[in-house]
Amino acid sequence: MLDDNDYPDEESLEKIKNWDLLEHGVEGLLDLIEENTNWSSRQIKRSGKNVIRYVYHTGGWSGNEDVVEAMMHNFLFWSLSWWKSTIGGHYYFKIQKKQYGVQALSKEGK
Repeated sequence: MLDDNDYPDEESLEKIKNWDLLEHGVEGLLDLIEENTNWSSRQIKRSGKNVIRYVYHTGGWSGNEDVVEAMMHNFLFWSLSWWKSTIGGHYYFKIQKKQYGVQALSKEGK
């Protein structure tokens, strides 16, 4: 969760780093990322169903850059989903939900 200064707390960053995609699916991780992003409605775009296009802009906010760093430490998520980064804190992901196993097919794992 964001603290009083709109920075993600350490516990949330650790959850992002250690999120088990095979057990909990990718949608829950994306929700957690969005809950810990300042100005998430302006900084994040999520579209698609079976293949999710996920665009994350840090907006130059160091707290959002901390979230990206936590995402980078989640090896499975980053290695399977990261598509490209561009100068200015812009990150693009192409998430194929089938790569994350049965649990990733929906939030309920069905």
